[in-house]
Amino acid sequence: MNYLSAENISKAFSERWLFRNVSFGISKGEKVALVGINGSGKTTLLNIIAGVFPPDEGKVSQRKEVTVGFLNQNPVFEEERTILDTLFSSAHPALKAVKEYENALAHPENTSALEKALSQMDALKAWDYETQVKQILGKLGLHDLDLQIKQLSGGQRKRVALARVLIEDPELIILDEPTNHLDLDAIEWLENYLAASTKTLILVTHDRYFLDRVSTEIIELDQGQLFRYRGNYSYFLEKKSEREAMLAAETDKARNLMRKELDWMRRQPKARGTKAKYRVDAFYDLQDKASRQTSDSKLELSVKTTRLGNKILELDKVNKAYSDKVLVKDFSHTFARGDRAGIIGKNGVGKTTFLNMLTGKIQPDSGQIEKGETIQFGYYLQEELTFREEQRVIDIVQEIAEVVTMANGQTVTASQFLQLFRFPPAVQYSLVSKLSGGERRRLQLLKVLIKNPNFLILDEPTNDLDLDTLNVLEDFLENFGGCLLIVSHDRYFMDRLVEHLFVFEGEGNIRDFPGNYTDYRDWLEEEEIRRKEQATKAAAPKAATPAANGSESKKKLSFKEKQEYERLETEIDKLESRKKELVNKLNAGSASHDELIAWSREIEQIEHDLT
Repeated sequence: MNYLSAENISKAFSERWLFRNVSFGISKGEKVALVGINGSGKTTLLNIIAGVFPPDEGKVSQRKEVTVGFLNQNPVFEEERTILDTLFSSAHPALKAVKEYENALAHPENTSALEKALSQMDALKAWDYETQVKQILGKLGLHDLDLQIKQLSGGQRKRVALARVLIEDPELIILDEPTNHLDLDAIEWLENYLAASTKTLILVTHDRYFLDRVSTEIIELDQGQLFRYRGNYSYFLEKKSEREAMLAAETDKARNLMRKELDWMRRQPKARGTKAKYRVDAFYDLQDKASRQTSDSKLELSVKTTRLGNKILELDKVNKAYSDKVLVKDFSHTFARGDRAGIIGKNGVGKTTFLNMLTGKIQPDSGQIEKGETIQFGYYLQEELTFREEQRVIDIVQEIAEVVTMANGQTVTASQFLQLFRFPPAVQYSLVSKLSGGERRRLQLLKVLIKNPNFLILDEPTNDLDLDTLNVLEDFLENFGGCLLIVSHDRYFMDRLVEHLFVFEGEGNIRDFPGNYTDYRDWLEEEEIRRKEQATKAAAPKAATPAANGSESKKKLSFKEKQEYERLETEIDKLESRKKELVNKLNAGSASHDELIAWSREIEQIEHDLT
């Protein structure tokens, strides 16, 4: 069943066409990822598909009965509303029932409202739905639902928007960078949630593990055209390489042929009518093919690194807390030349505070941080830098340096350096206000590298960067001669670049783990298996004494174990019966409000015990 189709759609900004006459369709159950370089129009295309604004040409058709949920890159809310009101604003019947039930529990004095809410929950069979809603909120770190939207950070707003889309449970889900502002645990939960779901999905993300696990098809937006690949991200990389090789060969052939045709065009009389029309038309088609860009013009990062001395950075029993919340407790570490560390941990455990202490932006409460004399920090902030919108791109770079020294000693102008970052002359002399979010991020990274740092600190550098830029940034960082410290939720990025991790475990505890992110996850799984085995061994009855003749005792349940299983089965039956009895009592509507509250809470406890 076709859910959505786009027919010959086009979109331009100012005089620049992002795409022209592109067509595609999305069918039920497909999980499609949209990829392309920054500024190619991915977000614009998602907005058109979602109906936020129309295309300049063509049309988008959507099956009427299909519900759609859209996660915008920059969600807009009513500032005065609470998180609870924002999340439960949908007309979804079960969602309305859950909201009324939660409100009734918060105001137990209103017995009639509680009775009505309980009746609705039972009639719509919304108890399982409520459990799912609570899981979504918990995994996305949304606990205080009474906060107003105006009190939230940008990252919290994005999580509220994502939670609203998932809670509304639409048939077609459109997600623009859903992993931004999520910690690693939340990303892995979302990845598993979407991979197991039968929902139809269209998403833009730079997370390559996420793409590989979730998507079943890739649509690439390249130079205004769409290319579709029926497979996951790994398959896409393979087939894209083949397509680019064929395109390069075709373009070279066209350029060689064009030289001959150009000579023919020049030798013929100027009057167009005297030339063979078919050959003239073929010449202009050939000219279009010959002028196509190929992937040879890759982004290349290469800057000179300031020399490092013997002493780099030393931390001795560093402590930091805000009120009663301890972020760093007695942490010590000596950075060595070439140190490559990653930082992971849940949101709010102090990762950015830690980086700000290293760079001297804030001071520790106690302990010492000693910086070597030769250290030149390059600090890429998670928050987007504020550029003056009326500035030209090249002016921003020239404020720092007119000439840049590369790793091989060669010097290039600011304009040439910008071209290495895929800012062609036409973009260099345009205003910052015309840049996409990814282009602004690339400009921010350029400002960090142009200062020739020898200690790079990157706080979520992968947000909003396209996949091509990420690959080349990784190549650069692999060969970076200084120290590297990365905070990132991009697991592939971390796996490729770091050699050990600072794991922020909460309450100020920081574990120095030897290995990359996948090594750490494997270690956690092994620890969990070991813990369960120990718990099972401690709970299991002692093994029977072997027979005197040395034969092994038969592997069958002991009398005590049989009794335990029978007891559990009886207990489950009792819980199920009690739940049914309580639901009947609630529906009778003859009890006091205190009894109603007690019974509804007992139902929740029974459901928890059964799971």
